Amino acid sequence: MSTTVGFIGLGNMGGPMAINLAKAGHRVLGFDMSKAAMDALVAEGGEAVSSVSEMAAQVDVVVTMLPAGKHVREVYMGEGGILETAKAGTLLIDSSTIDVDSARVVSAAAAEKSMPMVDAPVSGGVAGAAGGTLTFMVGGEDSAFEAAKPYLDIMGKTIVHAGGAGNGQAAKICNNMILGITMIGVSEAFVLAERLGLDAQKLFDISSAASGQCWALTSYCPVPGPLPASPANRDYQPGFAAGMMLKDLKLAQEAANSSGAATPLGAESAALYSLFCNSGGDAQDFSAIVKFLRGSS
Repeated sequence: MSTTVGFIGLGNMGGPMAINLAKAGHRVLGFDMSKAAMDALVAEGGEAVSSVSEMAAQVDVVVTMLPAGKHVREVYMGEGGILETAKAGTLLIDSSTIDVDSARVVSAAAAEKSMPMVDAPVSGGVAGAAGGTLTFMVGGEDSAFEAAKPYLDIMGKTIVHAGGAGNGQAAKICNNMILGITMIGVSEAFVLAERLGLDAQKLFDISSAASGQCWALTSYCPVPGPLPASPANRDYQPGFAAGMMLKDLKLAQEAANSSGAATPLGAESAALYSLFCNSGGDAQDFSAIVKFLRGSS
């Protein structure tokens, strides 16, 4: 059944996600600070609106893809925001990657307005957004999850209900902390292999079939050669930028500090990615950390 969906945040991820909703037959009203981003949606069958309040008053569903918790709070809870202007019963889906506390605060405020809400951050990068193959990690009440799932199914391939409000964000930052840590470990191993005269392909062939096997190695190898599709073979043009990895690692550390969890490897990974980004690597793929560890960033 076709519904009217408002989509706020039409960047590298949000734009393709909104287009997939439009291609599926929904009426999609898009808003972004970039006119070019809105024009791209219009070219694929969407419509542009001039403000959040103009959109919220017209839609049955709102999807947001925003940079940080402060932006999510403002768009939902600020003057003229979604909670002030949307009708009761509007389904809210926030696919931003933000701090857990902000996700829970906004969800509670939405509940007071009788608007079901899920936090549904994604994994899969720009290619996954374009191809509709994203993984969604979803937090929220069972009923809100069931209401959101048909829309998430259009934009993604794997949809996992992680529990109550904020648990989608918790799953995202825990997952990406694993990814950041393992990418550094894999990169260190390849740098060491180079110094020891071990060919990268040989290390890949051995470790990919041995106890060193992990996603960072076998799906996203950080050195050129073994995996033709990895960013290492296109000069580390980002599928997932190092600056975004650093953001997620910082969110994980904030959560660890507030909850009292010990994450020493997560902390060290955040520190290394901070150094790499500050040296000019923030716009490169996060696997380019291997160049920093090699000393050639």
